[in-house]
Amino acid sequence: MPPFTKISNDIPLPTKEDNNPDYRNPLYIGVWKKSIPYVDEDIAIDDLDEPHMKRKLSILKRYPEIEKLYGYDTSTILIVTLSSAAQLVAAYVFGKILVDWNVLMMIYCFFFGASFTQLYGVIIHEATHNLAAPTSFQNRLIGLLANIALPFPIAMSFRRYHLEHHTFQGVIGFDPDLPLEWEKKLIRGNSFLKFVWIMIYPVMYVVRGLVMGKEPCFWEYVNWVFTITIDILVYNFCGMRGLFYLFLSLWVGYSIHPAAAHFIQEHYTFDDGQETYSYYGILNVFFMNIGYHNEHHDFAKVPWSNLPEIRKIAPEFYDNLAYHTSWFMVHWNFIFQKQYGPQSRVGRTVEDHKKGRKLMKNLLNETKGSKEQ
Repeated sequence: MPPFTKISNDIPLPTKEDNNPDYRNPLYIGVWKKSIPYVDEDIAIDDLDEPHMKRKLSILKRYPEIEKLYGYDTSTILIVTLSSAAQLVAAYVFGKILVDWNVLMMIYCFFFGASFTQLYGVIIHEATHNLAAPTSFQNRLIGLLANIALPFPIAMSFRRYHLEHHTFQGVIGFDPDLPLEWEKKLIRGNSFLKFVWIMIYPVMYVVRGLVMGKEPCFWEYVNWVFTITIDILVYNFCGMRGLFYLFLSLWVGYSIHPAAAHFIQEHYTFDDGQETYSYYGILNVFFMNIGYHNEHHDFAKVPWSNLPEIRKIAPEFYDNLAYHTSWFMVHWNFIFQKQYGPQSRVGRTVEDHKKGRKLMKNLLNETKGSKEQ
């Protein structure tokens, strides 16, 4: 059994109205084969641009009403306020009251603290795309609010690197989400090393950003000052134990926690030709539909609450893509099956990325010219 699901193999064929020069149209599945550790030396290589912009245009041709889903969801502000308050209260309780309840703190940390950490990551992601408030400035403030119960400054660095990931998905040397050379060559399909790698995933997010060699922007400095100030306040009011609880929640939440499997689910290649995967399991209810990743990349202007509507409106574009139904099984299969590893990704050169974009630009210009005539 593959670690993903396909409803149907009936892929809709291109129509004359689609008029698309990209052979991947309309689902934008490539012809490359997934990279397998111990068989292939590096990640799989595609010869065109990432698929999402073109699939978006194909979908909008048939279902222009999807644009009505664009906007922002103000309920995100309430969610981050309540969840941040809950985590700070827990830090105080374990730091000043239940100081000898180590086992209870560990259990609570895994089921609640780490879950809150993942929730903050989702909210930071929403704010990164300006989907939580009307203005960019307001979304940055919401990102900082989500960073209150995270003892490390994440929000603003994530904002910069994640937007680059959307712009240059899979472009070698440009996409900060791609694994580094040592990750690919050292870990391969070794189950123990993959487990250790997942356990240090919070560190890898930082390291990959540093490898890009870019100077921090103004808002990243703001994030550092803001987070250090909050950490000092947490230490004064909750003690070192309370601060440790927040750190432990961050570590577990971004590593072995089931919801952290979305880091693997999103772009690690479980099938040939497909580089982005969605998760359609029950945990989307608790983590603000973060599993709808194909839908998100196709329509980054749609807030979390509207993402399921995209698949309902255009099912033929998504039901034919492989998808996951269990985050637990994503981690399990990735760790224990030797055919998967950090090199299970797809990349492209910047030249091929530009070539693919040029095909679409020419098509759009031709379409525009025919309409004017």
